[in-house]
Amino acid sequence: MMQWLETAIALFPAGVVVVLTAALIAAGYWLAKRQDQGTETLLFQLGVWLTGSAGIIACVVVLPISDETQGQVLGLLGVLLTAVIALSSTTFVANAMAGIMLQTTQPFRPGDYLRVGEQFGRVTRRSLINTQLQTEMRDITTLPNMLLVANPITVMHRDGTIISAEVSLGYDIPYTDVQDLLLQAAESAGLSDPFVLLLELLDHAVLYRVCGFLTESKTPLTARSNLRKNMLEQLHGHGIEIVSPSFVNQRRQDPASKVIPATPVMHAGTPRSAEAAPEERIFDKAEEAASLQELKDERGATREALATAIDRRDAAADEQKPALEEEIRQLELRDAWLQERIGQEEKAKDKTS
Repeated sequence: MMQWLETAIALFPAGVVVVLTAALIAAGYWLAKRQDQGTETLLFQLGVWLTGSAGIIACVVVLPISDETQGQVLGLLGVLLTAVIALSSTTFVANAMAGIMLQTTQPFRPGDYLRVGEQFGRVTRRSLINTQLQTEMRDITTLPNMLLVANPITVMHRDGTIISAEVSLGYDIPYTDVQDLLLQAAESAGLSDPFVLLLELLDHAVLYRVCGFLTESKTPLTARSNLRKNMLEQLHGHGIEIVSPSFVNQRRQDPASKVIPATPVMHAGTPRSAEAAPEERIFDKAEEAASLQELKDERGATREALATAIDRRDAAADEQKPALEEEIRQLELRDAWLQERIGQEEKAKDKTS
């Protein structure tokens, strides 16, 4: 019995270290949730990794073993750590450092449209090692953070973006007519401030690009598709073929006949009725991440406004305090509602992930 008691007393410091390490990780988890930062942030994951490593070293230090054995164990841990770093220096460590860099610079946020090389999609998740994109096929693509740091990335503006489409037409069509029709197509597609660029004079055709500003950047696929539909409508509706001139010269049918629908589809230049955008289905995970991030941003702004209102109340005259008290009460209600919404969104996200 005494031997068991002595062993328990000897191991008590190590047990305390284990409990403290677990408590620190749990406290970090609780704080991350309370501050609406989430447990997927790079800083949280890095903090857990460093706390766990420090806990292991502290356990070895307080174990009831001789100094010689303790030095050997610490040396072994050092060798293992060095080996891990050496073997994974081009992968884990490099991606972790890249993740820290991305967290610091914040070039994109969850929900943003991102293009890296041939990869295109919406950001659904960022971690210490990698970043996840939801592609146009609704699949999830995982990109190492080192890839994002080492290559140029294109982030679509949240405040709007330019939507464009190209078409090549024959030299027999006046470019002024083409320009007018393409401008009408862009306006019918709901794009603002449209313009047409004559990109290139090819051997067989003229290459045009029509562009317009899309204010709602959540639906670029739908906007680009609608633009191309309206281009077809405008060009076919005015008797203009979209075929290669070499094909026109080689065809055997009557030269007067044209490769356009017998009854071209026309919508009288008016925007199409609002339909369910495919982006809602394609980028559902990314949309959830974007909505959650927007709620967190709004709560952060609300908390800053609340702190400012409290400072103003403390420095205000007595006759001004009732109005400030009401403002503070409204901000507190808004903050509580946002906190509840964020909790609901995170629970829903955990269930679907």
